[in-house]
Amino acid sequence: MDDAEISRLRARLEDLSAGTFHFPEVYGPGWDDLPIGEKVRRGHDFLDLVRAGAFPQVTDTGEKAGGGRLYRKRAS
Repeated sequence: MDDAEISRLRARLEDLSAGTFHFPEVYGPGWDDLPIGEKVRRGHDFLDLVRAGAFPQVTDTGEKAGGGRLYRKRAS
């Protein structure tokens, strides 16, 4: 992911309520239009960034449910 994409995701995360979520909720409009390979790549990139601490308020729960990996956003 480039810096512009990371900034866009940070802005979308700011608007997201605390609790669990799936990456497509943060990605936003256009997710359903991406080819499956692109969804997998972007999802993996997001996971790597979360694990690297790029989004300090977000953690990987290590669980999958409802069709994808669950993340948790802490309250600010």
